[in-house]
Amino acid sequence: MELNDGNLQTLTEVLRKTLDPDPTVRRPAEKFLVSVEGNQNYPLLLLTLLEKSQDNVIRVCAAVTFKNYIKRNWRIVEDEPNKISDPDRTAIKANIVNLMLSSPEQIQKQLSDAISIIGREDFPQKWPDLLTEMVTRFRSGDFHIINGVLRTAHSLFKRYRHEFKSNELWSEIKLVLDTFALPLTELFKATIELCQTHATDVNALKVLFSSLTLISKLFYSLNFQDLPEFFEDNMETWMTNFHGLLTLDNKLLQTDLVSNAIQFLASVCERPHYKHLFEDQNTLTSICEKVIVPNMEFRSADEEAFEDNSEEYIRRDLEGSDIDTRRRAACDLVRGLCKFFEGPVTAIFSGYVNSMLGEYAKNPGGNWKHKDAAIYLVTSLASKAQTQKHGITQANELVNLTDFFVNHILPDLKSPNVNEFPVLKADAIKYVMIFRSQLPKEQLLQAVPLLITHLQAESTVEHTYAAHALERLPSLFIFQDSAEMAPFTELLLNNLFKSLALPGSAENEYIMKAIMRSFSLLQEAIVPYIPTLIGQLTHKLLLVSKNPSKPHFNHYLFESLCLSVRITCKANPATVGSFEEALFPVFTEILQNDVQEFLPYVFQVMSLLLEIHSNSIPSSYMALFPHLLQPVLWERTGNIPPLVRLLQAYLEKGGATIAASAEDKIPGLLGVFQKLIASKANDHQGFYLINSIVEHMPPESITQYRKQIFVLLFQRLQNSKTTKFIKSFLVFISLYCVKYGAIALQEIFDSIQPKMFGMVLEKIVIPEIQKVSGAVEKKICAVGITKILTECPSMMDTEYTKLWTPLLQALIGLFELPEDDSIPDDEHFIDIEDTPGYQTAFSQLAFAGKKEHDPIGDAVSNPRILLAQSLHKLSTACPGRVPSMLSTSLNAEALQYLQGYLQAASVQLV
Repeated sequence: MELNDGNLQTLTEVLRKTLDPDPTVRRPAEKFLVSVEGNQNYPLLLLTLLEKSQDNVIRVCAAVTFKNYIKRNWRIVEDEPNKISDPDRTAIKANIVNLMLSSPEQIQKQLSDAISIIGREDFPQKWPDLLTEMVTRFRSGDFHIINGVLRTAHSLFKRYRHEFKSNELWSEIKLVLDTFALPLTELFKATIELCQTHATDVNALKVLFSSLTLISKLFYSLNFQDLPEFFEDNMETWMTNFHGLLTLDNKLLQTDLVSNAIQFLASVCERPHYKHLFEDQNTLTSICEKVIVPNMEFRSADEEAFEDNSEEYIRRDLEGSDIDTRRRAACDLVRGLCKFFEGPVTAIFSGYVNSMLGEYAKNPGGNWKHKDAAIYLVTSLASKAQTQKHGITQANELVNLTDFFVNHILPDLKSPNVNEFPVLKADAIKYVMIFRSQLPKEQLLQAVPLLITHLQAESTVEHTYAAHALERLPSLFIFQDSAEMAPFTELLLNNLFKSLALPGSAENEYIMKAIMRSFSLLQEAIVPYIPTLIGQLTHKLLLVSKNPSKPHFNHYLFESLCLSVRITCKANPATVGSFEEALFPVFTEILQNDVQEFLPYVFQVMSLLLEIHSNSIPSSYMALFPHLLQPVLWERTGNIPPLVRLLQAYLEKGGATIAASAEDKIPGLLGVFQKLIASKANDHQGFYLINSIVEHMPPESITQYRKQIFVLLFQRLQNSKTTKFIKSFLVFISLYCVKYGAIALQEIFDSIQPKMFGMVLEKIVIPEIQKVSGAVEKKICAVGITKILTECPSMMDTEYTKLWTPLLQALIGLFELPEDDSIPDDEHFIDIEDTPGYQTAFSQLAFAGKKEHDPIGDAVSNPRILLAQSLHKLSTACPGRVPSMLSTSLNAEALQYLQGYLQAASVQLV
């Protein structure tokens, strides 16, 4: 794409269409952008537009599109096309910092994020001058520029808070600190002084406070990995300034500045080498009274969010994304201080809690915020350790959680007016959720029917918290089985589904997750309700498929559908037809409209349905089969695992039907196999497919293709041999041997190249068989190798005979030695996308899970016994040969194991 006015104009029009609410206009525009991503100059056209377009909407749209393009494509992944040319990469890095600093804030934030994404991959090795370029801008005196630099540095360095310690990470942080620590400290001091100079200028203070906020975030990130030698000399200064700042009664202080300053105190007070800074009782009391208590208050902004932006409020409060709120920071500071000063801090706050509850009791209508703050204080004081599954697992023994529940939480849960004091009711529900591991079972059982009632509350926060609490409670095994839930079942299901109709909760992920968890807990108890509920679920699926916007909601919706199918069909497999009647019209619409987000889910549910059928494929599935082989579906990595599983289900239920159909479908299947086998990321999926073809297709239907299959595999072995590929290859040739016989395996190898069979045994099977993992995989290999040893005449009568004993020893090693999980040095750094089990854009449905399939089944229950019996049979056919070969060249330990197998099988060698 040339950098010219025509292309800029075209791109402007396409970007405008991506903002159109009409999906028939929007989707083609989005697809066009994806189609041109690989073109040289495309990112530079976007940068030109965001800099020079006269239309602000287009500038912002270009900035967002550019950031998302960088997010998807900057990282170079092996086996995937590199969509950004080297000249474009160089040009982007040369211009993006200047462009970011000269852009308005809305665009600056997008470019700052893009720099952070590029920095994650290229900094410091491939972008060594980035830091110097940024630090020099501190001297500009222009706080728009300074804040742009600080924002970018924050997005670049915040990952230091979440990465594991390593020498490489510490080297990078040291490099950053060498360049950044002193200028950042000087900027902090200068900005504090400017705050004093401009103390009466509201607008100036807002800018300066935003700088201090970013500085404190950076300080927090750069200190997180505990490299104290860089800041220790200045720690008293930082502490004094932050403590002084926080004790000001100044409404101008921005929330994020306050929260970051408190977070700084929280991170410092937890570290043993700064403990002395907090030991003075006056300091401790001052922090508790003047910093923590005022910032525990439910502020007007919180109240507005609770009422008018419940989704954001819930996200912050339940998911911990409230890191930038004053209250969350104050809670963290309480926990931090309790690490070394639990007794004194609990004593100080106990007085405050009693006082706040007393104020509430005098005038509940006017003082409900006092009780809210008291609950938050108790929660912060009592919480010492927690997990997602069990809530608080270790509590402050100085706080009586049970008494507090009985006296102050239960009354709010029981309140007859369900819509009175919704914040306090939400607090009460959250208390049950957080302390579910600490409260006695009888109190939790008392809470369950009350929580079910709160599902019908008008407040979105309240009924969402109720759903979330009910979804969490089964993890404690409060209910030993579905019988204990029986009294609540009907009301629970009714209220959960009704709550999806409440304003603001049409796609409430917490409610859908609670539906999923309830189905899973109740099991067969839901069967009487499924005919009604499946209609509601499919209707919901049809609605959300028009414009998928809530990934978690959609995921739990499909999980709930899977559970409906699994549980009902387990009781009565014949009901699978009624599910297909309900689901196929919606699935057809999703497939026809190419709703990309839903296709992997649809394929998984279809696999689940097809696997329930007895050994036949309904015509509705056969009509779809040719469409599943279309190359466009296989271009999307997220489709590959579920599509392979679906094809495996087709082959399992109707391999003969597929082979006998009028149009030859086998070349299409083998085309998919060829594409998958060429990719390091997806070769294991190719093996899953070819294994199913060998297992389930009539042998004569693939005779003409067998040699080409092996040629493709050998080409891949020659060009790009990885441990994962070799393990899959060993399982495949063993399965081939089990299915078609050892002679057929030897003949096909030697037809490709003379003596190829011996080379494969010597270079691959014998040295690598120890790497095979998985019980079924090991069993397949053991049976296959046993057949090669005992059913292949060439192993006894040709030059291959020298490999017989080493192969037997390798097989005994597979049985008895630990698995060889070593990986060659050059494979340690294969990207995560190259490992099985992980796919970008693929979400595995837990309740669509496939049972592990054993192609050998009960025909062989113990491969060791099979080996003993097969060797006995071979020795009777050629007396004397087998004992002679064993005695001359088999390792003594292996021989001992083998004698054990023979004894267990009650046979002996002749």
